Amino acid sequence: MSHPKPPFPKQAQPAPGLTGRMQPIPDHGESSYRGSDKLAGKRALITGADSGIGRAVALAYAREGADVLLSYLDEHEDAEHARRLVEAAGRKAVLCPGDIQHAAHCRRVVQQAVDELGGIDILVNNAAHQASFKDVAEISDEEWELTFRVNIHAMFYLTKAAVPHMRPGSAIINTASINADKPNPTLLAYATTKGAIQNFTAGLAQLLADKGIRVNAVAPGPIWTPLIPSTLPDQAVENFGKQVPMRRPGQPAELATTYVMLADPLSSYVSGATIAVTGGKPFL
Repeated sequence: MSHPKPPFPKQAQPAPGLTGRMQPIPDHGESSYRGSDKLAGKRALITGADSGIGRAVALAYAREGADVLLSYLDEHEDAEHARRLVEAAGRKAVLCPGDIQHAAHCRRVVQQAVDELGGIDILVNNAAHQASFKDVAEISDEEWELTFRVNIHAMFYLTKAAVPHMRPGSAIINTASINADKPNPTLLAYATTKGAIQNFTAGLAQLLADKGIRVNAVAPGPIWTPLIPSTLPDQAVENFGKQVPMRRPGQPAELATTYVMLADPLSSYVSGATIAVTGGKPFL
């Protein structure tokens, strides 16, 4: 299968970005993903589910038989598109807009999943904030704190609220990054939170083992999502993905099978792991 390679056209847009303004449009698996009931009857809560990796995971989970709550900030157009993909697969889709940097909203998200889906079997902590800076002096206190609230504090709030509703056999999957091990200096705050996410995952897996809840992380390399043209400079967007051995960015669809595998009950001995999806670039 052929995948787009750089150079890409200039396409700056305001954060957090919209899928429809991207060139090329990301592939979420709309035409390629085929389900086989691996997640039949499961209930999944996915943050950042309107676009990018979150949308691809929502689509794959639905085609595997899961109902999905799609948590997102305020990208209503993208969220409606993701909802239609889930419903086209014959599964229930619940939209939940709002800002997960706030603990109270995280608790509302979990309660809505319990109320409208009947419970939570899979929690995918995927939403993230990033911004690029060439000098540490350019990073405001507010920017640093926002990145931590969205990227790592929200994972704690959501997990703490969700665990009491999760039965043995449930799964928590956190989106880390290759930046956890090989930090991009211009993404200092973002990369630091991704290192924290990997540590959070490893500790949480041990803490929840007695409850029968598995916890794992996915560490993507460069993936073509709205976060890229809305947060990186033009030159970085033009050459995005060129630095890895495959010489291109990954498409969101290319990560979906990893999230399915980690949610699959047959992966019952996989916990505390970080799965790297990096286009050939070593993670450790």
